[in-house]
Amino acid sequence: MGAAYDEARRRSLSEPGDFWGEAAGLIDWVTEPTQVLDDSRPPFYRWFPDGELNTCANALDRHVAARRGDRIALIHDSAVTGKVTTFTYAELLDRVARCAGVLRSLGVEKGDRVVIYMPLVPEAAIAMLACARLGAPHSVVFGGFAPAELAARIDDAEPKVIVSASCGIEGTRVVEYKPLLDEALELTAHRPHTCVILQRPQAAAPLGPLDVDWAQVMDAAEPVGPVTVGATDPLYVLYTSGTTGKPKGIVRDNGGHAVAMAWSLPNVYGIGPDDVWWAASDVGWVVGHSYIVYAPLITGCTTVMYEGKPVGTPDAGAFWRVVEQHGVNGLFTAPTAIRAIKKDDPQGALIAERDLSSLRTLFQAGERLDPDTFAWASEHLGVPVVDNWWQTETGWPMASSMRGLDPLPLKPGSPSVRVPGFDVRVVDEHGHEVPAGTEGNIVVRLPLPPGTLPTLWGDDQRYVEAYLSAFPGYYSTGDGGYLDDDGYLYVMGRTDDVINVAGHRLSTGSMEAVVSTHPMVAECAVIGVHDQIKGQVPRAFVVLKAGTQADPGALQAEIVEMVRDRIGPVAALRQVAVVPALPKTRSGKILRRTMRGIADGRDEPVPSTIEDPGVLEALAPLLRGDP
Repeated sequence: MGAAYDEARRRSLSEPGDFWGEAAGLIDWVTEPTQVLDDSRPPFYRWFPDGELNTCANALDRHVAARRGDRIALIHDSAVTGKVTTFTYAELLDRVARCAGVLRSLGVEKGDRVVIYMPLVPEAAIAMLACARLGAPHSVVFGGFAPAELAARIDDAEPKVIVSASCGIEGTRVVEYKPLLDEALELTAHRPHTCVILQRPQAAAPLGPLDVDWAQVMDAAEPVGPVTVGATDPLYVLYTSGTTGKPKGIVRDNGGHAVAMAWSLPNVYGIGPDDVWWAASDVGWVVGHSYIVYAPLITGCTTVMYEGKPVGTPDAGAFWRVVEQHGVNGLFTAPTAIRAIKKDDPQGALIAERDLSSLRTLFQAGERLDPDTFAWASEHLGVPVVDNWWQTETGWPMASSMRGLDPLPLKPGSPSVRVPGFDVRVVDEHGHEVPAGTEGNIVVRLPLPPGTLPTLWGDDQRYVEAYLSAFPGYYSTGDGGYLDDDGYLYVMGRTDDVINVAGHRLSTGSMEAVVSTHPMVAECAVIGVHDQIKGQVPRAFVVLKAGTQADPGALQAEIVEMVRDRIGPVAALRQVAVVPALPKTRSGKILRRTMRGIADGRDEPVPSTIEDPGVLEALAPLLRGDP
């Protein structure tokens, strides 16, 4: 390994107090912490427990105070409306301070929650930062989620205010958000005080008694200053899919998060204050939180927010247009996007048409970067293609090539080396470390570094049970893989029932809960199967109730629509197969892992606990896609 990397990794693991104490100097504190790590109550570790700060002030105010207010902070490039809008740091600060004034006038104080349900528009980032300014934890819900999913998050977060928009735009289709929000509120036990609605010209929404118009309240708002909060106070709650129906609320604190963002963008991604950075994601996902909004603005660079699908027909060259037009230095996206571009432009002709000389690195995350996609992007872009691996729970990469700290050689199929601060190991089912080259469970030795989840919202016990119980002393990632002889990590896939569709983690259990409500379905299994473009897609296998008959095409259409309505289009369920039975153990557990293995083409051993091997044998051709 490189000397700089080796030293940083060594110090971060053996001297975490000194290492992260120095990193804390990258942000501005109201009260500087005298203690770096509070390890008095394991497994609940807290970073910078006596420090005080404001995250919004670190993202905006301090840059304006340092006379960098004229620097472009945010570029909003909307392919769906054909408009590009820019905000300097001074302009963005003014909008955020007034938005914070709006929220305060509606009764939002430090500690109150605000749910944000918006498309990828500047106002979404403004609302996030306004919440941070007040010390009010925000919970952003991806605009692709259906009313039931939104309702579950509202009931768990119990927001005082909801910020939404009249509509989003998906390709050429306008999606009205206000009816979805109204339907969600009919399903909730919790009732917010007010809903702030951004009216978009593509579809204005009639306002009800709970609603106020974004533009009107912003025009009348008085700006407010940043509220001082404790480092361990929550900045946001972001819900992620679990293997049970109830989503898990990932908590991110203010102090550790700010330090992790300030350290990671320059060291992991090699991006500094004079650069233009584009994370092609949505603010509804963790990538959008960390690397569209917080890390770029805390660092002081320019961040690009792109509204629209930047790949696929009719414009497979949209990525490269944005890179050229805005002088992007670092691009972050999911392998799904690059695979879609490759499908439409296999020879890279659209890349050759553009001046991409500004681009230094392409970063890939959200799912495994397959070697073919790595090779294609490397050849046609002529820049390093870096796979980095992390999760909603960690908030920033656990494995990556450290492009700013110490750029090490890249290997196809690997997200590279373990990032300093993360003591990543591979263990067997008993928690014993396995030799290099041996697949096992990927875990991280506690304590996790700053910026990772300290717990789940309102549920310490579920945090322990979900992440810390399988391998005591370790955080269980739920991913499997191996380390090679050089210390490079290879992440091979999920070990639980959460699948990864185009970089979005979705619960097959939630989909099964929807499918099972169909009146003809007796039982079902939903598994993730390999897809050339999206990485994984869900496939449902259903057993019909005795005495019922169904037209397979009609049944599939009904089930697909049910899942779309309940979970949202992001679920991407398209395939439903009617089968006579599902393979089970003698105790009645459906052998989903075995089914996944067969579907992925692995020689999956038949468990000794199987109830009827003939059921699996009959199902195998269908799982493999054989005619």
